[in-house]
Amino acid sequence: MTSDSPSRPGQVSSRPGAAASPGVEPVRRRDRRGRGPRGLLMPTSMPAYRTRAERFDDLVLDAVERIERRWSRQLEGAEFAVEDVPPSNPAPWERGGVPMGRYFPADAGLPARIVIYRRPIESRAADPLDLADLVREVLVEQVAHMIGRAPEEIDPELRD
Repeated sequence: MTSDSPSRPGQVSSRPGAAASPGVEPVRRRDRRGRGPRGLLMPTSMPAYRTRAERFDDLVLDAVERIERRWSRQLEGAEFAVEDVPPSNPAPWERGGVPMGRYFPADAGLPARIVIYRRPIESRAADPLDLADLVREVLVEQVAHMIGRAPEEIDPELRD
């Protein structure tokens, strides 16, 4: 018997890709150390269970709901989206910095869209409260641009 073949029927060779004996079911292990599959590292009830991206999406949804309560008629049909980073080709009016959000007007059958960029906003926020405020500010600025109003009209409670 060669070293590449199993020494006993039903035993699996240690060499990857080695074939087992025909008609013999190979021994299956659940994991490398035989302790079973790994469980959840964090219970689902804990705040740390959700990813940063999921928490950011929740902040954006909260801000959109707040704005839609007052401006639902003007925002009818508009879409809101979150992307990790802006594309590498800046718009002609964007100079000297990374955009935190963009408004795309309705065009060729596509609805108006507002896109919020997660990574640039997260990098500028000092803490979770600051992140929530910054998300709201960026969203308010983009909505104001979309409907042609001042940001203070969209959300009078914006901080100075």
